[in-house]
Amino acid sequence: MNTEKENIIVDGTQESAPEDINRVMSDRRVKLQKLIDLGTNPYPHYFTTSHSVKQALLSFTKLAETEQVVQLSGRIMSIRLMGKAAFVHLQNDGQRMQLYFKKNIVGDDLWEIFLLLDIGDLIGVEGILFTTRTGENTLKVSSFSLLAKNLRPLPAVKEKDDEVWFKWDDKEETYRNRTVDLILNADSRETFVKRSQIVHEMRAFLHSENFIEVETPVLQPLYGGATARPFETRYNALNLKLYLRIADELYLKRLIAGGFPRVFEIAKDFRNEGIDRTHSPEFTMMECYAAGEDYQFCIDLMERMIPAIAEKVAPSLIVTYRGNLIDLSKSFRQATMQDLIGDATGVEIVNRDRQELSKEVEACGIAVEPSWGVGKIIDALFSEKVEPNLIQPTFVLDYPVELSPLAKHHRSKSGLVERFEFFIAGMEIANCFSELNDPIEQRRRFEAQRDLETHPMDMDFLRALEVGMPPTAGLGLGIDRLVMILTGANSLRDVILFPTLRPRD
Repeated sequence: MNTEKENIIVDGTQESAPEDINRVMSDRRVKLQKLIDLGTNPYPHYFTTSHSVKQALLSFTKLAETEQVVQLSGRIMSIRLMGKAAFVHLQNDGQRMQLYFKKNIVGDDLWEIFLLLDIGDLIGVEGILFTTRTGENTLKVSSFSLLAKNLRPLPAVKEKDDEVWFKWDDKEETYRNRTVDLILNADSRETFVKRSQIVHEMRAFLHSENFIEVETPVLQPLYGGATARPFETRYNALNLKLYLRIADELYLKRLIAGGFPRVFEIAKDFRNEGIDRTHSPEFTMMECYAAGEDYQFCIDLMERMIPAIAEKVAPSLIVTYRGNLIDLSKSFRQATMQDLIGDATGVEIVNRDRQELSKEVEACGIAVEPSWGVGKIIDALFSEKVEPNLIQPTFVLDYPVELSPLAKHHRSKSGLVERFEFFIAGMEIANCFSELNDPIEQRRRFEAQRDLETHPMDMDFLRALEVGMPPTAGLGLGIDRLVMILTGANSLRDVILFPTLRPRD
């Protein structure tokens, strides 16, 4: 008997009941052996279907009228036994259909097998469609096969007022056991279907704009392209220390220098930092780069791409997120970082002395660490006093140079670079530069940043710039956060299939 400790969900609450789980699993193993003794293979190699449940429901009238034989497969989600007949709900790809089993139709041998079936079993069925006297579309089963015996019972399958319904309300458990979450929670399943659609539409949009999709290394000898602590690993065959990438940027810009006019990558990045509602150590980014363009090009790209994606996956271009109506249907607001901080706090951030800036920021109620440079102080002020209030889509433009070692100097504003960040609902969704392509200036900035735990000196990247990289616009967009906005999800863990979680005690 399996003595593994586990939780069972009863009526939406979590109760420790390993003895109940073990008893049910023991009973099902007995049924499994009985099925084998009857000559049934409980885990066959294949079953051919003629329709999905969704297709059968969409074509129900025609299939029923012609009495066409239909083969379906799926998971049993309810069983109602009534003497020598039974009604079963079959679930497939998030859709459910009622099945009708009758002993004198399937025969004595199959009926004996049917009585050994449980909720959670996977079966394949064959029969014709009809409508019951209560008006429910149903398949009358003439034969069936067991496709996989469920040994570990599903939690939270309920019946109320003759209606079968399924809900697993324990959020922690849904993250830890996504398999069961996807079986029981239709909303969760729909979120991940939409995530797939969002990525598909983003890829299609970029292809339509003549971007070429590429792949760059996940394991890198140097990390760069962002300010973050990396994960470390080792390549044993070469006795080489490597890092999981924190960004794709420096490799993608090598490709621009190599002659690709427009490139993009949708890729996993990794940052060995904190976990909260909007941060995950493993996340998905889209980065794209266009030769001959600047950050204004990316503003136009974003204003076309975000609505184009949203209209394919959301019911409206005005979406509701955390109680706010977010309007994606019109041109997005543009404001400079200086104006936003100035309006919120009165603090001037351009060409500032560190000591004086520190005093003014601390007067705003923000504790400044002695190790912080000017860029970190400005970032803390913006994050605390401005960012949470950027609810409607907003491009925040023209950042101090201390915050952006990879961006070009602003062509008309001293002390600033041509950069924007894009915010929705108080979250940064995207980041963009007019990319720095002067190798001498880039080397100087890398050297200035080396003591601030940002970029290590990437000589291969500098050599690529010395070969010559054209003026370039670069954009990085957080796919996980965009999915949160377009699906109404409260946390990154709701839009990442297998989020990183703290181990159980």
